[in-house]
Amino acid sequence: MSAALRVLIVDDEPLARQRLKDLLAEAPDMQLVGECRNGHEAIAAIGAERPDLVLLDVEMPGPDGFGVLRALAPGPAPAVIFVTAHRDFAVQAFEANALDYLLKPFDRERFRSSLERARDRRRTAPSSLDAALLERLQSLAAHPSAAPARYVTRLVARVGWRMRFLPVEDIDYLTAEGNYVAVHVGKQSHLTRETMAALEEKLDPRQFLRAHRSFIVRLDRIEEVEPLPPGEFVFVLRDGTRLTSGRSYRAQVQRALELST
Repeated sequence: MSAALRVLIVDDEPLARQRLKDLLAEAPDMQLVGECRNGHEAIAAIGAERPDLVLLDVEMPGPDGFGVLRALAPGPAPAVIFVTAHRDFAVQAFEANALDYLLKPFDRERFRSSLERARDRRRTAPSSLDAALLERLQSLAAHPSAAPARYVTRLVARVGWRMRFLPVEDIDYLTAEGNYVAVHVGKQSHLTRETMAALEEKLDPRQFLRAHRSFIVRLDRIEEVEPLPPGEFVFVLRDGTRLTSGRSYRAQVQRALELST
């Protein structure tokens, strides 16, 4: 039997820490090595205890969760599962190679699935993941005050336990898939943990058009447009894909494509 995973809990809320401890106690292969109330305590504890896994809050006193990661000394980095009530940091967490992003409130099964990811990482993840994490954190630390771009230049998707970065210029269209969005790039599609509404705000409207509640299309991929009598449009893309717009999107379609009524 392999040694227990050494786990550090970092959260400024006592009740949140207690719940994580209670849930962690149900996993016999997990060993709690400490708990921290703020970023300064977390940095010290990670250096002293060298945990395998950190359950890390994002917003807390002192350095926030990302500040904690930036402050780590060079060397093997622990696996990180972000535990937060704020969904706005998900992409940033994935870019930091986080194993998971637990959004409060979460249930017991959701927590167990996160721990399973940590177990899988121990069994299968190459050590290069730690090097990649440190390289990205060093890049972030070098530009701590850089203002974010108005529109994103790439999206983040999971491929197994890896992160894949998808440049927006490679994207053909996006479709809603339940609680996810499928990003279509050529003959491949990748799932991202975003909503259509969130992606509509992040993508440059000069390049992308929300023409239906369940799809966004890149304008320069449209080869033909076929108007339909009820006020809908059929987009024929370069690869032959056909997408039909929603009636309620008629005005923005006409504006984007400079069509007359």
